Amino acid sequence: MAWKKNFLVRALTSRWFIYPLLMILTYPLAETAVYSMLRMNGFVIEMPLIPAEEIYQGGPPRDGIPSIDDPKFITHEKAQFLKAGDRVLGVAFNGVSKAYAIRILNYHELVNDEFNQHPVVVSFCPLCGTGMAFDALKDGKRLEFGVSGLLYNSDLLMYDRQSNSLWSQVEGRAISGAEKGYSLNRLVVEHTSWKDWRARHPNTLVLSNETGYWRDYENSPYPAYNNSEVIYFPVSNTDKRYHPKEIIVGVELNGKVKAYPFAELAKGSGVLKDVFGGQTLTIKYNAAARSASVKNEKGELIPSLTAFWFAWIAFHPATNVYQF
Repeated sequence: MAWKKNFLVRALTSRWFIYPLLMILTYPLAETAVYSMLRMNGFVIEMPLIPAEEIYQGGPPRDGIPSIDDPKFITHEKAQFLKAGDRVLGVAFNGVSKAYAIRILNYHELVNDEFNQHPVVVSFCPLCGTGMAFDALKDGKRLEFGVSGLLYNSDLLMYDRQSNSLWSQVEGRAISGAEKGYSLNRLVVEHTSWKDWRARHPNTLVLSNETGYWRDYENSPYPAYNNSEVIYFPVSNTDKRYHPKEIIVGVELNGKVKAYPFAELAKGSGVLKDVFGGQTLTIKYNAAARSASVKNEKGELIPSLTAFWFAWIAFHPATNVYQF
């Protein structure tokens, strides 16, 4: 009988028994926060404001794409690494103008910055072509953001290091965690050429390419991506009216959204008056700089979003669209 007992012990402790048993026992955990934490770069994602099944791991782990947390700036005269046609995000806020080269943001996506001691986070998602800036002061405290390595609608999910809440870049709101439901205040960002921004902001500061990281800022990590029809990750809505990477400038007013495709703006004079969301807007399209800006009735720039068409329509399936 001893041999039967030993055989039974060996069978019960073999990998052929243990592995299936572990799968059976752990299967009920598949939908729990603990399991989500293990498979979502260490984040507990519980009852998010977006479909949990539409959150994807982008490849790099949390902070695998390092944010710039101690940015250095130089004067425009010293920014010799920039060429006239290079793309930049321009932000003028709190008495300071700054330019952030896309060639740097491609590798970092987030810059935790200050404008005259007021905290601001500047963000760029290379997959969606979306550059946005937000007031990072909440309830008198500074929020510092990192790259989660997770995506929703192929767009960057940021996280704040104070609460580990996840934030949708395009939506500008926390979709899970302690800050869930809170929306950041958007700042005006211009996505334009270095030549154009420098001409209109002669005193601009420039994010230095001496970031403390070794990256090939001369070359994009996404070669040919901007012109291809390829979308790397699934999105919740698609629309074939335009090329997926057609550039649009989008606005949101009084709960309504509208996209102005560059292909349509290029057919006009360069200045468009449009009544939308109860306001008369002026959309200025600069063909040379491949940029567009939106002003209100007072002639003030208002927050708008330059993005790829596929990204805009993924987040705004019911959008209005301007056609010439």
